Amino acid sequence: MNLIIRILITALLVMIISHFMPGIALQGTHGLSSGNFMTAIWVAIVLGLLNLLVKPLLVLLTLPVTFFTFGLFLLVINALIILLCAKLVTGFAVENFLTALLFSLILSISQSIVFSLTGGNK
Repeated sequence: MNLIIRILITALLVMIISHFMPGIALQGTHGLSSGNFMTAIWVAIVLGLLNLLVKPLLVLLTLPVTFFTFGLFLLVINALIILLCAKLVTGFAVENFLTALLFSLILSISQSIVFSLTGGNK
């Protein structure tokens, strides 16, 4: 149940951020807001899977670079995960790398705030 709530919260945050942030497009298959929410749910699911499966491998492969940049290279990895998600999910588009970087920062910070307020980090 906790996983479903986390996915729904992430999908809602993706919808909100994409609404206010230029360079992020979130479109449903029928152009309706309910379609946008379904696309946002798919984005949340794919992001979760990419963070679970691909991100640890990227972190391991880029460990020396991450070490020498004092962990700042993890921001690059997060942006790459967002760009990969945009390639995999139909209806979710990211304009460029900097937009993906900013989107990942805003999404991470907003998730931290919402999950700490709702007790979702248990």
